[in-house]
Amino acid sequence: MTSEDLTKQRSDLTLKTLHTGMTEVIGRWTKGKEDCLTPIKNLLFFRREAPSVPCACTIEPSVLFVVQGAKQLLLGEQAFAYDTEHFLLNSLDLPASSQVLRANPDRPCLGLMIRLDLRVMADIIAQTGMPPPRDRVADGSTAIGTVTPALLEPVSRLLALLEEPDAIAVVSPLIEREIHFRLLKSDLGGRLWRMASVGSQSHRIVRAVDWLRENYAQPLRIDELAAHVQMSPSTLHHHFRLLTAMSPLQYQKWLRLNEAKRLMLNEHLDAANAAFQTGYESPSQFSREYARLFGVTPKRDINGLRRSNVT
Repeated sequence: MTSEDLTKQRSDLTLKTLHTGMTEVIGRWTKGKEDCLTPIKNLLFFRREAPSVPCACTIEPSVLFVVQGAKQLLLGEQAFAYDTEHFLLNSLDLPASSQVLRANPDRPCLGLMIRLDLRVMADIIAQTGMPPPRDRVADGSTAIGTVTPALLEPVSRLLALLEEPDAIAVVSPLIEREIHFRLLKSDLGGRLWRMASVGSQSHRIVRAVDWLRENYAQPLRIDELAAHVQMSPSTLHHHFRLLTAMSPLQYQKWLRLNEAKRLMLNEHLDAANAAFQTGYESPSQFSREYARLFGVTPKRDINGLRRSNVT
């Protein structure tokens, strides 16, 4: 057996041990649930007991690990499958669809999501003097990486911290920072460097997304947004679509419609008032765009959601 074979064998054994422990923790926390918040605010668990069709979801800057089973994320025309050997990385808030590929009641699909903070990434890059990646080509905001013991070990320690509640406030930020560092050292480190490093094209798109999220109800003037992030309008359009699979205008519409849905469902606004509060001047235009995105009119959608919540 070569030294490389021996190293891989040790790595596989370590990963198996880590997965076994994490499966026990997540299985216990998610018993009888599909999604589970934890006392660590940036840590969420999920459990699925059967394969599923694609279900619409919103993803946020995060890393997702599966410790048992397999899932995939559908983003535009791309599919990102992940399992115990591969993790899913996402660096922007985006609409997508999630699908369970492998699960059953005896061996449910179990996993976790850790929210990421690109500001922490930027601070680590500055602190360590981490050099830019050799490949400077812009990538999409979502990718699949390889799970390694170096990356999974601090994730396992974060889960173990749930058994020590009084230490969470002090210790969890330290472990989460280490996870950010390990991601920067992973095979997706170059992608994250581009997203987090001030001055890069990808970082400018992150700033554009942040601006749109804060000002979604305002009229969108591409020239002003481009100037705000120090890009030409054509360059902004090109890199925005590359990273989000949408144009800035499409992204703004998605933000508006999802906020309007929240206002109708949680704040009990009618469709017209929700439309006006999210920047629409015409309720009829709002209804058309809402039906185009969600496949049903606002009134019918909200009534259906309320009935399902009651039952």
